[in-house]
Amino acid sequence: MHELPVLLTVLSFLCTISFIFCRPQVNEAIPSTVGAFVVLLSGSVSLTDLGKISETIGGAAITIMATIVMAIVLESFGFFHWAAEKLAEKAKGSGIRLFWYVNLFCFLMTLFVNNDGSILITTPILLMLLHNFRLRNHQKIPYLLSGALIATASSAPIGVSNIVNLIALKIVGMDLYMHTAMMFIPASLGLVLLLVLLFVTFYRVLPRRLPTVIPGSLTHSPATGSHPLKGDTSPIPMENRTKFMRNILIFVFCVRVSLFIASYFHIPVSLAAVGGSLALLTWRWYRLGISPADMLKKTPWYILVFAFSMYVIIYGLHNIGLTDGLIHFLQPIVSGSLLHASIMMGILVSVLSNLFNNHPALMVGTITLTSMHLDPLTLKISYLASVIGSDVGSLLLPIGTLATLMWMHILKKGKVKITWAQYLKVTSVVIPITVLFTLLILAYWVSWIF
Repeated sequence: MHELPVLLTVLSFLCTISFIFCRPQVNEAIPSTVGAFVVLLSGSVSLTDLGKISETIGGAAITIMATIVMAIVLESFGFFHWAAEKLAEKAKGSGIRLFWYVNLFCFLMTLFVNNDGSILITTPILLMLLHNFRLRNHQKIPYLLSGALIATASSAPIGVSNIVNLIALKIVGMDLYMHTAMMFIPASLGLVLLLVLLFVTFYRVLPRRLPTVIPGSLTHSPATGSHPLKGDTSPIPMENRTKFMRNILIFVFCVRVSLFIASYFHIPVSLAAVGGSLALLTWRWYRLGISPADMLKKTPWYILVFAFSMYVIIYGLHNIGLTDGLIHFLQPIVSGSLLHASIMMGILVSVLSNLFNNHPALMVGTITLTSMHLDPLTLKISYLASVIGSDVGSLLLPIGTLATLMWMHILKKGKVKITWAQYLKVTSVVIPITVLFTLLILAYWVSWIF
């Protein structure tokens, strides 16, 4: 390939990533679209390649969009404000009890929605809650930081909670059911370890007693008025609210389970996701009289543009030979044993994620794996280890994931100060331990079940 296309492709990638890092408040679809357009003009990616890319990300994009639609419907019912009040109620005045409930809430939001959506939902809720508890800045950090780490890492156990995981699944040719069977136990044990390490780290800072918050009295922090809880008065009568929210959570849970059932029977997962979203939209229309037309405005369609554009850029890097070098370096090590494959790929993608963001890191790693002609089991465990590096290892630095970049931006708007030094003081200890532990468990778990 000529030098000019190679140079343009590499520069497009570096400029796109640098802009996303330096300007997290700017919609990430803008720099990625410009970068993809330059790569396309350079000739590194052909029109035929665009068809392959569309086929690869299509199902994943539809599934994630359907999930986000469900989150928007939950917002319409006042679910998030209700959840904040329940957290305050369950804490019973204990700052330590609040810590456990906050992290359980963040975990469940990622399982019910996705990692980016979980950050956008839970962070404003926590800011509002902590503001009403009148905590100082240093007392807020344990809840906000642990919640963000757990919310982001919780996309590892099930592939459906992260769009880049779904895209990688398609590249590897692995179904959602198999991913969960091999990954849920190791990733969940890793999450438990991460939470325990975070609790030990923050134990001395956590307030022992919290002021009582009267149900229905939660108010927004003045600094965070423009977040998903805006105008958050639930249309559901107080006396029926808990029962209604319980029923709607059961429905959403059933929709999530249906995704795995669909995967097991080789039915498109996106079909089950869309069906669940349409049912929830119909329910809202019947109950509140709100037409589904508002989804056209509220749904963050830019996520589709971002995912497609980033994949175009990564495919360009693949076409100019980037993956050939990685194959030459990795193949002898990964082919050695399942343990070597797990540790090596997990660490590699962790490093790449913290250098270049986890979206391109996982895509590069996955495309490389599919070009190495590995046996099926080694390919699967190498892919799952890459997911651990992408979803957990990427949290070492705040620039490792889009979710943590958005989180830092929301905190800044909420007038909560957390420096890189404060962030690294925690993550430099808890993340490497968690990643290595999870990769080891993954290797031994997969060896045992197969």
